[in-house]
Amino acid sequence: MLECENILKQNYDGGKKGGKNLNRIISPAEVLAQAHEQVKAENVIGSSTACVALFDGKRHQLNFSNIGDCGIIVLRHIDSDVAGSLKRETRIPRVLRTSDLRITFVSQQQLHSFNHPYQLGWTGEDSPMEKIFESASEFCTSSLHLRRGDIIIMATDGLFDNVELEEITKIAYEWERKNNFIQDGNIVEREKRWRMGMSMTKQSAETICDLANALALKARENSIDSKDSPFAILAKENDVMWSGGMPDDCTVVVMHVVGVQA
Repeated sequence: MLECENILKQNYDGGKKGGKNLNRIISPAEVLAQAHEQVKAENVIGSSTACVALFDGKRHQLNFSNIGDCGIIVLRHIDSDVAGSLKRETRIPRVLRTSDLRITFVSQQQLHSFNHPYQLGWTGEDSPMEKIFESASEFCTSSLHLRRGDIIIMATDGLFDNVELEEITKIAYEWERKNNFIQDGNIVEREKRWRMGMSMTKQSAETICDLANALALKARENSIDSKDSPFAILAKENDVMWSGGMPDDCTVVVMHVVGVQA
């Protein structure tokens, strides 16, 4: 990740100075591939899953490349009036819903088998063991269109193995309500606020880390709980005896699309 950061800074600085990178958008797949080659050149031994995402503000697109069981989910308020047949809520009657915040996108996780994710790695120069790792050609690379108000959550499996997607959505909704991004469980007041030019940009920037922290803490809490986690349920489905949570490293990055402050 340090090398990914260096590559992005070099690309950005080169564009600002009128260098060869001007008007060229580097892709997340290029960032990951170059970073992998760099750590191999430095003979850094180890392996890891990885996910890199870049937001294209001009096109309102999130471009990402993922290797392994990290993941990206996008939460969006989808009102029944505009949901369409594919996104309509069918489980809960409209009059009983407290929120229309729902998952609109889930990235693909890459696994060879249960608990055996794809990884980038390096065991040493000229090692025949290198064939056990993946290359850049194996990246799951995609783009998706984002809308104002979307919440993007990118995390390692430490989150998704311990916290159900519905619980993640509930935590995100509580954060929205606490900071007054959403009132009364619907988007009517938010639309009025936007029309008045009130994006709450500063409020979002100051509190978005609270949401990331809340999700990470919930993952930690569930990881040491005796109640079966998503990981434990999947383990049993694969004939692996596992109960409770899954203690693991957990990284969570959250982005909130709020729009330009008028």
